Amino acid sequence: MKPETLAIHSGNLYKTDTGDVTPPINLSTTFLRNEEGGYSGGHMYSRVSNPNRSALEAVLSELEGGLEACAFSSGNTAGMSLFQALKPGSHIIAPDDMYWGFKKQLQSIFADTLEIDFIDLTQPALAEQHIKENTVMIWVETPSNPLLKVTDLKAISAIAKKHGLVLACDSTFASPCLQNPISWGADIVMHSSTKYIGGHSDVLGGVLITAAKTELWEKIRNVQQIGGAVPSPFDCFLLLRSIKTLPYRMRGHSTNGMALARHLQQHPKVEAVYYPGLPEHPQHDVAREQMTDFGGMLSILVKGGATEARKVVNTVKIFAQATSLGGVESLIEHRASVEGPDTKTPQNLIRISVGLEHIDDLIADFDQALG
Repeated sequence: MKPETLAIHSGNLYKTDTGDVTPPINLSTTFLRNEEGGYSGGHMYSRVSNPNRSALEAVLSELEGGLEACAFSSGNTAGMSLFQALKPGSHIIAPDDMYWGFKKQLQSIFADTLEIDFIDLTQPALAEQHIKENTVMIWVETPSNPLLKVTDLKAISAIAKKHGLVLACDSTFASPCLQNPISWGADIVMHSSTKYIGGHSDVLGGVLITAAKTELWEKIRNVQQIGGAVPSPFDCFLLLRSIKTLPYRMRGHSTNGMALARHLQQHPKVEAVYYPGLPEHPQHDVAREQMTDFGGMLSILVKGGATEARKVVNTVKIFAQATSLGGVESLIEHRASVEGPDTKTPQNLIRISVGLEHIDDLIADFDQALG
């Protein structure tokens, strides 16, 4: 089935006596045992599994072309569970332009247990040069946050397989509807489902999807079930509800994203636009090959430095100045001030999550803010 059909029907895992077309919220924390001591309903305890979570994991796995999925209570928890599953002393290669929350995790929580090199993964040869005896994983983020760098998944996958390494990909900016890293050789795909998958800025969530059952995947599942950082049944219900419109929402985000990027590219007060859909983007050809469209995320550099950038985010009227992305509403943020004093993000960079409002209104809002 095509993504539009999978998104609507894949999560309807079970039938009820009442004949619900949409699976209801199952709030039970525990489930009946039969006379033999087993669980004929397929569930024992809600931390281990729950009908709503099983449905969510099934649809996300199918949308990504994976074998199984593990849903978590946040995107940060999803990534952290993968890092937790690695043996102490393991070496990871990660991107230099990386979501700051994960970079902060690796530099603080895992500083004493994991060894990390942050490099420019748009240069696959550079990744191979950093492989060591204790290297176990290459973590890529494509498109990246906030510079929208695009990593060649096919090239990085070939290097990972050559050296027996796990390739994990944060594909949050793309969503399962615009990019499927497993089809390009990734072993594990990660999403912050708070973002495009949720799509309405009202639920936290994260997910890991695997291409195969491996020893590492069993460790990740163990971290999920024993550690217990799982989404509630209501969170899973909300995410499943949102996924039904995900393919169509991504079309709108992509259309608006491209239109705004093209407009800002011509604006005299904009120094640069980072959007993989633009032919001028340095990895445009790679993005065009491995993505079906380019999404609603872009960043711009405003002429005049941090002062002018902050003026823009404080002057827009439709764009909400707030952290996060992927919602139906447009968001805008001066990214360096969020990331703190050690940020490598340019001080005049604004990150934009283009929503589903009418593009003419979004363009007009930016024009008046840029003045």
